Amino acid sequence: MTRKKAVVSIQDCVACGCCMKVCPRNAITIPNGIHAVIDRERCVGCGICTKECPASIITLEVAEK
Repeated sequence: MTRKKAVVSIQDCVACGCCMKVCPRNAITIPNGIHAVIDRERCVGCGICTKECPASIITLEVAEK
């Protein structure tokens, strides 16, 4: 089974916080209000944040081992 993790396009993120509010693992933070940052250790690749992002800038990518 291929594991995926969420990835944020930091140059396009406007730090709205929508993704952070829906993450069931609290894997997303917005340090200094600049852009979302995903803790790859906590992210389980559920994809909820990708659906919630109004700018569609979060994607799921295959996680490296």
